[in-house]
Amino acid sequence: MSEFGSQSSQPDGMARDWVSLAREVLNTEIQGLERVRDNLGPEFEQAVSLLAGCQGRVVVTGLGKSGLVGRKIAATLSSTGTPSSFLHPVEGAHGDLGMIRSGDVVVAISNSGETDELNAIIPALLSLGANIIGMTGNIRSRMSRMCHVTLCTEVPKEACTLGLAPTASTTATLALGDALAVALIEWKAFGRDDFRRFHPGGDLGRQLSMSVRALMHTEDVPTVYAADTLGRALEVLDQGGMGAVIVVDLEQRLQGILTDGDVRRMLCRTEYDLNKPIHTYMTPEPKYVTVDQKGGKVLDLMEKGAIMVLPVVDERRVLQGAVHMHDLLGKGRLSFNGMS
Repeated sequence: MSEFGSQSSQPDGMARDWVSLAREVLNTEIQGLERVRDNLGPEFEQAVSLLAGCQGRVVVTGLGKSGLVGRKIAATLSSTGTPSSFLHPVEGAHGDLGMIRSGDVVVAISNSGETDELNAIIPALLSLGANIIGMTGNIRSRMSRMCHVTLCTEVPKEACTLGLAPTASTTATLALGDALAVALIEWKAFGRDDFRRFHPGGDLGRQLSMSVRALMHTEDVPTVYAADTLGRALEVLDQGGMGAVIVVDLEQRLQGILTDGDVRRMLCRTEYDLNKPIHTYMTPEPKYVTVDQKGGKVLDLMEKGAIMVLPVVDERRVLQGAVHMHDLLGKGRLSFNGMS
């Protein structure tokens, strides 16, 4: 039997420490991300400026694994307020360059910067008036020399043990694309309402488009009366597991609120008497929402005010329930036994 057919030549899957290997792969990819992060400079700001000022479309192009990464970058840009599409360079050379208009911005991706099919269409892109941002691990490449701005995606090595399969380099390119998208979110003040419009079918989009009526807690909402003592309010606060106790009058109209934060500040800064009525210590006239307000608007209010819990009332300020930020973010209903 030849050596290739001998049993001893077969790989022994149990002989490797696969967890250690996985950690090596992840460490290599982390090192790649660190290299890209450290190489960032003014050219990143130039790229963001070009993308933000684009009056047409952003077109992402690349071949092979770079093309797959490019499709994801284009999708992320589109979903966060920067209209983008993907152009296959080979199809571009056979007519699809007709989609390009003067003022478009093209993001060209090639790890080597020497991809013939991609480099072949760049002169045509330039002649059509497109601004070109290159993403490459070789800033001295032919592609880089043709681009208006080049972002370096060089990594120390690939995570593949053969050093051949694009691994760390594709991760680095993808992450840099995310960095561009996030920078554009900030530049354009792209908010949660915008995100909801572009994601009507997503979990967060559905959550933020729902009214508070569908999200709020209506049972076992921690409440006390204004005449109840501080001691009673703290007991309800502790048992409620919501981080707040809502104060109402005898007709259930909202009077105030006491939160975990209020209690912490009270203990640190003031004297307190557990036998005094809660209205002495509560926050009077607290912010509140109504049952028909949309989750997106309510979340904006909570984030701006650093609020975790809001009372929900009707038009007469009669308490209807309470909404927690976790309800709006889709992290599941809170249970009132201290577990979430």
